[in-house]
Amino acid sequence: MRTIKTAVKACVTTAALTSAIGLSGTAVAQEYTIGVSIPAATHGWTGGVNYHAEEAKKRLEELYPDIEITISTAGTAGEQANDLEDLVSLRNIDALVVLPFESGPLTDPVRRVKESGVFVTVVDRGLTEEGIQDLYVAGNNHELGRVSGEYIRERLDDQGDIVVLRGIPTVIDDERVQGFQEAIEGSEVNILDMQHANWNRDDGFEVMQDYLSRFDNIDAVWAQDDDIALGVIEAVRQADREDELFIVGGAGMKDIIKRVMDGDELVPVDVLYPPAMIATAMDLTVQHFVSNGPVLGEYILGSPLITQENAEQYYFPDSPF
Repeated sequence: MRTIKTAVKACVTTAALTSAIGLSGTAVAQEYTIGVSIPAATHGWTGGVNYHAEEAKKRLEELYPDIEITISTAGTAGEQANDLEDLVSLRNIDALVVLPFESGPLTDPVRRVKESGVFVTVVDRGLTEEGIQDLYVAGNNHELGRVSGEYIRERLDDQGDIVVLRGIPTVIDDERVQGFQEAIEGSEVNILDMQHANWNRDDGFEVMQDYLSRFDNIDAVWAQDDDIALGVIEAVRQADREDELFIVGGAGMKDIIKRVMDGDELVPVDVLYPPAMIATAMDLTVQHFVSNGPVLGEYILGSPLITQENAEQYYFPDSPF
């Protein structure tokens, strides 16, 4: 399994994963059950989350025979809250790794899990109340925007006309846009328009069609998300304007990574926001039980620029995303 190399904000106090994961399964003094609660694969990125969770389960259970991992998926926040109750009452879990379907509705259910004495790791979508979880694992949304903006600014030599397709109106989207705007500040890179495309391929297609009909010159597109980028690509191709612009997406979808690997001039780079962060969270949670060092705090993954030179290490052909 390839190792995803990312910059990491050093907010976690833990033994080095490379040495800890190398421990024998006999290092676990007793049996532990870890519950993993994640959204169902309702779109590309969560499909990737499901894939990497299952891969991590197989790997960790083989490495540590005394660790049992049970994964539940939910299609709604209410269903996920019920899953958490079952993990505690029926599975008697020792730890929970949870990527909340929605932050608000899951805050109280996760708090109740924590109050039962369970070690809690929250992934990606933070709870609305601080101090509940023991460990928080997430991507860096501000950095995703900053890295995207820096690339576009450098590629355009500090000047040009661009369009932006945002995600869903959320704090995550705001952080990405803030990082992007800070990166291009002081340049002559001009944002012609900025609209929400809801991290959705069809919405990306429609918004980009509108941009192409209104603007005769577009030098670059920041699509923010790879699902959006696929819609943008189709709109640009239908308009026969591939030769005049380039597209920067984000997340690490295998279809986009393959384009970068193959030297697609329309999609020269991508910026990582890995669904594999669920595996990182599971790895770290296991270390709480097998390592002699504390595993507490925040573990923030970086958002490296994926180029043709390094794309292979981020490519998972068997993943649905």
